[in-house]
Amino acid sequence: MEVRATTSHRGKLPRTMTTATMGRNSAAVLVVLACLVSLASAQQVKTTDTRWSYRLPLPDGVSGAESLAFAGKDGIYTGVSDGRVLRWGGSAAGWSTFAYNANYRKIPLCSDSGVPSEEKESICGRPLGVRFNRKTGELYIADAYLGLMKVGPEGGEAQVLATEADGVPFHFLNGLDVDQATGDVYFTDSSTNYPRRFNTEIIMNADATGRLLKYDARTKLVTVLEADLPYPNGVTLSRDRTHLVVAHTVPCQAFRYWLKGPKAGQYELFADLPGYPDNVRRDGQGGFWVALNQEKARLNATAAPVKHLVGVRLGADGVEVEELTAARGVTLSEVAEQSGNKLWLGSVELDYIGLLV
Repeated sequence: MEVRATTSHRGKLPRTMTTATMGRNSAAVLVVLACLVSLASAQQVKTTDTRWSYRLPLPDGVSGAESLAFAGKDGIYTGVSDGRVLRWGGSAAGWSTFAYNANYRKIPLCSDSGVPSEEKESICGRPLGVRFNRKTGELYIADAYLGLMKVGPEGGEAQVLATEADGVPFHFLNGLDVDQATGDVYFTDSSTNYPRRFNTEIIMNADATGRLLKYDARTKLVTVLEADLPYPNGVTLSRDRTHLVVAHTVPCQAFRYWLKGPKAGQYELFADLPGYPDNVRRDGQGGFWVALNQEKARLNATAAPVKHLVGVRLGADGVEVEELTAARGVTLSEVAEQSGNKLWLGSVELDYIGLLV
């Protein structure tokens, strides 16, 4: 496990140009000023404790609302551990099945709640990233085992759109986002060697075979945008549509892939993160929420803390501006900001969805 540097990720220092004739006293002043700038940036990081305003329990027998999508006034959509995508229709309607894969209806094992999900997910599927095309009402699904899928506005059996790219099969589809202007879908394949159930091996073996991919809504073709990546996970499109931000679970970083402008096609470091990230989503200010599945070890840690980091908000420049903390045992896979500054919190492990107002 990597050691966290407690302040280095908080702000980016401006580069200071000096001349050969500058005296030692002047240099010392510059160093002090730089430290003060760094300290001021660190103090601006807001900390918010995730004391749930509301918990939305999932139906009995399922867990793991890994990613969240929204439609209508009350509609919340999420993939869960038994391979289905569920819809929350409000307190009166409750939860219902919105989408499922072909295997869920054909194979009795898939609907057998007595079989642990980890033992059947390679057959029954595990929907992770979910996102709507708001123009068409279609929901796109990154299923870790079954491929890139979509389902129409009325739900039902999901259609498989792609299971490979450049002749290489998907092994672990994960994050997903939709360009609302073009309908194109950006998504990640976390490894071309290991499926989701061997998640630990990806980390322990420093696997770097992941890919960033694009599904062209017009041509129906999948393009590899970037390959040989270490554990790419969540992905989201920037508000101005010029670049993607991709969270890498290992080595605890976020990268930026430029879609437009003079840097188009370049893949560059966007932010060092204080933990192991999962999904990344836009906030309401042009920045990004990054959920942390686990915090990095701290240099000064002497015992398990009562609170730990579960998410960070980055500005549009990649600088951390807010931290989310939670009680021990709580892990997040997604922080989704909705109107009214509501934060809906998904978790791949918990049996409920959280709401922070």
